[in-house]
Amino acid sequence: MVKINGGERNVAGMTVAEYLATTNYDPGRIAVECNGDIVPKAMYGETFLKDGDNVEIVSFVGGG
Repeated sequence: MVKINGGERNVAGMTVAEYLATTNYDPGRIAVECNGDIVPKAMYGETFLKDGDNVEIVSFVGGG
């Protein structure tokens, strides 16, 4: 199980890119942190989620 934004998900073995494809996140407007480290967008397809990982996904919101 992988903890994503505080909730447990059964996504171990998926890449960050594969997980994001199952969500409504706009990849151009988010940042992904895995176990305290920012995952560069270029590495989403190569970064595998493992049991016990703690992932935070933050969406950027514009305003004015």
